[in-house]
Amino acid sequence: MKTSIITDTTALLEAANILQQGGLVASPTETVYGLCANALNENAVKNIYKAKGRPSDNPLIVHIADLEMLSPLVEEVPPMARTLMEHFWPGPLTLIFKASSFVPKVVTGGLDTVAIRFPSHPIIQQLIKASGLPLAAPSANTSGKPSPTNASRVIEDLEGKIDAIIVGDSSKYGVESTVVDTTGEVATILRPGGITAEMIEAVLGSVTIDPAISHALKEGELPKAPGMKYIHYSPNAEVIIVDGEESLVISKMNELIVSAHSQGKKVGVLATDETKEHFKADLVISAGTTKNLTTIAAHLFEALRTFDDADIDIVYSLAFPKKGIGNAIMNRLEKSAGYHIIKL
Repeated sequence: MKTSIITDTTALLEAANILQQGGLVASPTETVYGLCANALNENAVKNIYKAKGRPSDNPLIVHIADLEMLSPLVEEVPPMARTLMEHFWPGPLTLIFKASSFVPKVVTGGLDTVAIRFPSHPIIQQLIKASGLPLAAPSANTSGKPSPTNASRVIEDLEGKIDAIIVGDSSKYGVESTVVDTTGEVATILRPGGITAEMIEAVLGSVTIDPAISHALKEGELPKAPGMKYIHYSPNAEVIIVDGEESLVISKMNELIVSAHSQGKKVGVLATDETKEHFKADLVISAGTTKNLTTIAAHLFEALRTFDDADIDIVYSLAFPKKGIGNAIMNRLEKSAGYHIIKL
């Protein structure tokens, strides 16, 4: 398959036509690049799973560009969902609703609920409007790999497998959207992201966090949202997180680096601006400063992919504060490490 690389983002008719004909188009969004298909075309959606190598019980998020597109997709809009929509849409927030019969089961992963987002990025908004379609769109990468935050990583993974890739800017947030289930008595966060628990609590008064966020799902447990069940965000290198007081972490990581080098391994370190000079590894990458966790979120996935570019065998990573967007950072990092954490 020849993949069209679209660099003129003011002329999206080609991409819209591809979507109307059941094809696949990768587009920038404010979170990560998304792999889009007509959410109402079962075969098109199946091709998303095929192109990504994604398990079919992993639900997809449906993207809309105005509130009129929401009604046919859901049975009802609970009051808490309406409040969240008023405050955070368009933006990096996905809401779980009871699905209408209009939504194919292949989109919902066999569940009776559907995940819906109204993105703020102008390109995907224009693409939805030009095609006139709600778009199912997971991250535009090979399943299991770190999500792409720039077009070059999409091309690396999906060129020759999909119809078109729209080249836009680097993603603002760098981590996928927050997912909130609004079908119960209380709003429940199923995946942390750019809209933090603190922000949601400020408008709703209360919010719960699904315990599955911090551990792997048990055998037979269905994922309620994307990213909950399978290995995600993983570079080829083994990732190990070292968590504790900073000076102890630096000392321990340098011991681990020496040990790995003695076994002939190439070693990477995911550090911060404040700590990067302390490590003697083959490749040290600063994800940003702990004074601004949003910079770390924006650079996390690209850092993990850069370790693969350098054929690193093992990556030792600092832990980051679990506050605000730090919860999203650690959720992605813990999954990339398969929950392999050394606590000091």
